Amino acid sequence: MASSMIDLHCHILPGVDDGAKTFEDSLEMARKAVEQGITHILCTPHHGNGVYNNPASKVRPLVNELQENLDSNDLPIKVLSGQEIRFNGNLLEEISQKEILFVDPSNVYLLIEFPTNSIPLHVEEIFFKLRSAGHVPVIVHPERNSRFREDPNLLLPFLKMGYLAQLTAPSYVGVFGKSIQKIAKVMIQHNFIHLIASDAHRLQNRDFYLKEAFEKVEKDFGIEKAESLKQAARDVVAGDFLDLETPLEIPSKNRGFCFFKKFRS
Repeated sequence: MASSMIDLHCHILPGVDDGAKTFEDSLEMARKAVEQGITHILCTPHHGNGVYNNPASKVRPLVNELQENLDSNDLPIKVLSGQEIRFNGNLLEEISQKEILFVDPSNVYLLIEFPTNSIPLHVEEIFFKLRSAGHVPVIVHPERNSRFREDPNLLLPFLKMGYLAQLTAPSYVGVFGKSIQKIAKVMIQHNFIHLIASDAHRLQNRDFYLKEAFEKVEKDFGIEKAESLKQAARDVVAGDFLDLETPLEIPSKNRGFCFFKKFRS
């Protein structure tokens, strides 16, 4: 995997959530991924978010079927089984029941989604139990959570405990607006972000933008930063531990990002 670009968060699996609807949609996304330079995609359908449930037993055979479709269409993409897991208090129970899919074969990393407008109650307690069991939560797209946008330093306690944060590529290139783009950049600058992934859903309005995001990181912060973020994805997929840079508190002058306080839960 030394030269590969890995997408750790993608809704390419067809017919299971609000991403690809058909295998043809998935193939169309895969063709675009190849153009982007992506060689490996973690299929991460929504799981346990109140609308979609995609336990491991459902996801794995569909990923195998998707791989067969990719191979028969000569698309050089390797797909892996995963989930975007909505935070809930039953995570440890679901893990024991083998309903949870991790990013890596060693069951270290798992992608955790918070509600859009809140930081869940009891999250510190559950995360601590996960960490004690050898698991490392990866908080996905914190730049799109309104609480973190109001005060990104609310993410600091999680980072200091060794949990990871994954930025969505379209956020950083401005697809979701200037406010989210600005906080995405500030989060990278202050070592809040360990991974960048596409969170692609479909090509029409939730495209990959992974190549563009890494090009922007290189422009804003240098090639070493861009390459370290790419390498982090390889390390996480392999189940290796990351050498984390110390997160730096974001000064108050950089915190006025959120225009959506009325939606705060």
